[in-house]
Amino acid sequence: MKHLLFTLGLGLCTLASMAQPEMKPVGGTGPMISLDKEVHDYGTMKQGGDGNCEFTVTNTGDQPLIISQCQGSCGCTVPQCETAPIKPGTKSVIKVKYDSNRVGPINKSVTITSNATNAPSKVITIKGTIEAAPTTPTSPEKEASPMAPAEKH
Repeated sequence: MKHLLFTLGLGLCTLASMAQPEMKPVGGTGPMISLDKEVHDYGTMKQGGDGNCEFTVTNTGDQPLIISQCQGSCGCTVPQCETAPIKPGTKSVIKVKYDSNRVGPINKSVTITSNATNAPSKVITIKGTIEAAPTTPTSPEKEASPMAPAEKH
């Protein structure tokens, strides 16, 4: 009798576990934002160099993620975000362009505003140093050659 009850109990447990809904391969309820990196380091670059970089956004939630705004900390940092909904498990790219004509250290940020349940406002950073471009010496004025014909007045 104990063996029969044990077998029935085990069978019910097995059926109950099979009836559980399948878990999705995402991280949470609602839209959730995840980034491949939070800081992009340009290192040292020459003035006027390529100031472009990208951040990859992944929706790790179970609802569409909508990025409503990307705002640079100043006019020299210009982000570009897709506003189309990002489906669960898919990716989008945020492009950032820094005006590398400014010499000196860089430490700028971009604020991403979205409907993410885990971080409705997320800040990413760009950093590095811009070195002045080498200056080209101006050519000296040409002196009149003693062999050149004299100008007539």
